[in-house]
Amino acid sequence: MKTTAAVLMEMERPMPYADSRPLEIQELELVGPAEDEVLVEVKGAGLCHSDLSTINGSRPRQTPMVLGHEASGIVREVGGAVRGFKPDEHVIFTFIPGCGACRYCRVGRPSLCEPGMNANNAGTLMNGGRRFSNNGKSYFHHCGVSAYSQFTIAMPESLVKVDDDLAFEHATLFGCAVMTGAGAAFNTANVRPGQSVAVFGLGGVGLSALIGAKACAAGKLIAVDLLESKLELARELGATDTVNAGECDPVEAIRDLTNGGVEIAIESVGNVKVIEQAYKSAMRGGTTVTIGLPHPAHELKIPAVTLAAEEKTLKGSYQGSCVPSRDIPRFIELFRAGQLPVEKLLTGIIPLEEINAGFDRLHKGEVARQVILF
Repeated sequence: MKTTAAVLMEMERPMPYADSRPLEIQELELVGPAEDEVLVEVKGAGLCHSDLSTINGSRPRQTPMVLGHEASGIVREVGGAVRGFKPDEHVIFTFIPGCGACRYCRVGRPSLCEPGMNANNAGTLMNGGRRFSNNGKSYFHHCGVSAYSQFTIAMPESLVKVDDDLAFEHATLFGCAVMTGAGAAFNTANVRPGQSVAVFGLGGVGLSALIGAKACAAGKLIAVDLLESKLELARELGATDTVNAGECDPVEAIRDLTNGGVEIAIESVGNVKVIEQAYKSAMRGGTTVTIGLPHPAHELKIPAVTLAAEEKTLKGSYQGSCVPSRDIPRFIELFRAGQLPVEKLLTGIIPLEEINAGFDRLHKGEVARQVILF
């Protein structure tokens, strides 16, 4: 069948992307589904910093690649060996397929699934397949999703079934922003009522961490960013205090606000300097959770003695340490109950043809989340 998709032809094209157009709109051939695959009509796809990191080369991937990893859609066809999904059901994609059998999946940590990670790194589905092509040239998949296409082929392990009354522009955000950010607060940090929390970086993931911490009944909730517009939105979402990191030392500001540091610091920028600031802003005995993905060549330096002498903890969080089939429905229920105001993360809805300009806006920090509706 034919599908229209945004294809990353090469990384590191110059900005503005509206001019250099690293993502080209093409009509592709899509084959499948095979026996163990699902054909999904993509209805919503989000623009995320992880996609931007691939475009600018800080998260290298194979090209040409059908980009996009945060999405929702409708099942249109299933392979003969697929169980648990049928045509016309609504689904949210997850960007790490969990095989269910590796040592991580067996202990409830599918975000670390080894076959899923290997497939993502190879730019294939978890079964090794590549289903997009153009004039006989095979294209790569992105995170087993390839959301910037009207239709895509996915493994059932990349899908979570949801009710069909959830708007696609909202459903899409649960696939990455909410799962990653709110999951970091609920699962990785395990925020408890009354604890002090600082969130560094207020993009879609950082704001999701903020509303996640708020839903966990955090006490003092400090939002840190460089843009006043983001800090204003954070206050609307429940931040008790805000710190403009461009106008002061955020570490000193947080220590002043909390009499020595927060119990939990969450970093969502993917910048080594910010990770260091988050770690320094945590109190003695405090925990720092890092969500962002720095360039693979960048190294983190912290005073080693603080780990023991101050009993500080530094933890990574990938995909919000979530079990998607458990956590996505749970987060949707909190959204329906008004405890996770996910709709306020949505900055705008754009057409596929505007995708390059959308990434310009994301790079400038002008937006939290933009969603393409097909």
